[in-house]
Amino acid sequence: MTADPSPSSVLAGNAWSRDLLLLGAFFGALYFFALGGYPLSNPDEGRNAEVPREMIVSGDWVTPRLDGVNYFEKPPLVYWVTAALETVFGFNEWSVRAVPAIFALAGILLTYVAARRLHGRTAGLLAALVLGTSLLWFVVGHIPILDTAMAVCMSATLFCFILGVREAAGVRRRWFFLGLYASAALATLTKGLMGFLVTGAVMLLWLLVFNQWKRLRPLYLPTGALLFLAIAAPWHVLAAQHNETWVHRYVLVEHFLRFLTPVASRPAPWHFFIWVMLAGLIPWVGFLWPAMRDALRGGPCDGLRASWARRKENAEAWFFVTWAGFILFFFSVSKSKLAPYILPAFPALALLIGPWLARAMQENAAARLRSGLRVFSFCCGLLAVAFGVIIVRPTLVNMAPAQALALRVPVGVMAAILLTGGILIPWLARVRSVRVAVVGIGAMMALFYGALMLAAPLLSKPGTKDLALWVRAHAQPADQVFHYNDFYQDFTFYAERVVGVVGSFAELELVEDATARASGRFIDDLELRHRWSGPGRVFLVVQTRKIAETKRNYAAAVAAWEQKSAVARANYTTLVEPAPEMPVFADPSFHYRLIVQTSDYFLLSNQP
Repeated sequence: MTADPSPSSVLAGNAWSRDLLLLGAFFGALYFFALGGYPLSNPDEGRNAEVPREMIVSGDWVTPRLDGVNYFEKPPLVYWVTAALETVFGFNEWSVRAVPAIFALAGILLTYVAARRLHGRTAGLLAALVLGTSLLWFVVGHIPILDTAMAVCMSATLFCFILGVREAAGVRRRWFFLGLYASAALATLTKGLMGFLVTGAVMLLWLLVFNQWKRLRPLYLPTGALLFLAIAAPWHVLAAQHNETWVHRYVLVEHFLRFLTPVASRPAPWHFFIWVMLAGLIPWVGFLWPAMRDALRGGPCDGLRASWARRKENAEAWFFVTWAGFILFFFSVSKSKLAPYILPAFPALALLIGPWLARAMQENAAARLRSGLRVFSFCCGLLAVAFGVIIVRPTLVNMAPAQALALRVPVGVMAAILLTGGILIPWLARVRSVRVAVVGIGAMMALFYGALMLAAPLLSKPGTKDLALWVRAHAQPADQVFHYNDFYQDFTFYAERVVGVVGSFAELELVEDATARASGRFIDDLELRHRWSGPGRVFLVVQTRKIAETKRNYAAAVAAWEQKSAVARANYTTLVEPAPEMPVFADPSFHYRLIVQTSDYFLLSNQP
C-alpha cells in the first residue's frame, strides 16, 4: 500500500502543470498567430516545404529530394516532422511554418523547466519570458529552416547534462542522462555531426576548465550509447546504402568543406555573430552583462578576480557562459556564416538573465535595472527611427514605393509600440515596481510581434505562388514545365509537381544524382528551342528582370567576342573561341504567349 502524496508535493505538481499550461497558451498564441497568412518565400521556405512533400509523394523517407534530385545537405528530422504535418493538414503555409513554431515553443518550455529546477519558479518563468520574446528567437521561430530545431535539441542535451550532474546516482539522474543521449541523437538527425560534437565540446570544456570530473559519474555510457545509436544511426546507414554519393556530399562537402572553406559562399567578418547575438537578444540585451557578472561573482559584490578564484563554487553559472561562449566561438571561426546559426546560445543567455531578473524582482531593486533599461529604451528608439526612415526612404532598403505606402500603417503602429514602451517602462520601474516593468517589457514585445505578423504579408518577398497555382489547376501531366536560368523552390511545392530547369541549376545537386541528370529535365537554351517548337505544350517560368539581363549579358558577350576576333585578325591568327550561343530571349524569332504575369515573374507558353 502506497502512502498518500503530501499536500506540498501535490501543490508543487499543480504549480508545474499550471505554469507549463500558461506558458504554452501565451507563447502558443504568440507564435502560431497568423502563421499561414502569407506565401512561402524563396529559397529556404520553399525548399523546406518541398522536400517533405516529395517524401510523401514518393514514399521514400530515407533519401531527401528537391525537384526530384537527391538532396543530402542536411539530415531528415525536420523534413519528417514537416511531412507529418503536411499529411495531416495538407500542403499549405501553416503546415510548414508550424514546425519551427512548435520547436520554438518547446525550447521556451525546456528553458522554464531547467531554470526552475536550478533557480526556482520565478526564475523559470522569467527565463522563458526572456527567450520567448527575444527578437532572433521569435523571428527564426517563424521561418521553416532547421536552426530552431537544432537549437532546441542541442539545448535539451546541455540542459539534461547540467541537471543530471547535480543529481546523485539513481533513477532521476539516469533519466537526465538518457535524455542527454536521446536529444543529442535528435540534434544529429537535425543538422548532422555538430549535433553531438558541439554539445560534447561544451560539456568537455566545462569539465576540464572547472575540474568537475567527479560529478560526471555515473555516466550511464553503455545504455546511453545504445540509445544514441538506435535513434541516430539507422538513417545514416540506410542513406549510405541507398546512395553511393552520400558520403561525399553529406560528410565531406556539407560538414568539413562548408565549415573550413568558403564553398558555401556565406562569408562574414569574425565579429559577425557578436552583433547578431546582441541584436537578437533585444529587448533584454541591456541586462546581459550585469546578469552574467553577478552570476559569475556569486553575488553583486565580489570582484572579477575573486569570481575566477571561486569558479568551482559558481561552476553552474560558468557552465552557461561556457555554453554561449563556445557556440559564439565555434560559428565565428567557421567560413560559412548565417545569422540563425547562433541560435543555440540563446537558451543559455536566458538562463543567465532570467534568474538575475528574479533576484532584482524579489528585492524590488529598480536601481539594478537602470543601465539595462537605458539600453532597452535606446533600442526601442533606434528601431522606431529605423522604421520611420524605411517608410520615408524605401529605396535605402530596395523597397518599392508602393510596398512602403502599404506598410505605413502597420509600421507606424510598431514604431508607436516601441516608443511608448521605451518611455513608459523605465518610468514604471521607478514609480511602481521591477515586476511591473519586467511584465511590461514582455507585454510590449507581444504587441510588437503581433503587429509584425499582421505586417508580414506586406513584408514578404513575392514568390511564384500565383503561377504555380495556375499550373496546378490547368496544366496536364504530359505538359512540360521549365524554370529559366534559376530554380524557384516554392513553385514545385504549390504546383505539386517537379519541373525542368534551363541553364543555371541553382543549388540542385545534379552532380550527385545520375538518374536526375538523365531525366531530360535539365537542359540548355538550344534544347529549349527544340522542345518549344515541338508538338507538346511547354511552360516557362522566368523572372521578369532576367529577360532584360539575358539580353544585356548576351550583347556584352558578343561585343567581347567581336573585339577578340578583331585582335586575332589584326595579328593574322584564328580565334578558336566560338561565338556565344544566343539565348532564347535575345532571339527576335523566339515567340511566346504570356499566360500569367505578376510583379516579378512571367509564366509563358508555346501554345495558347
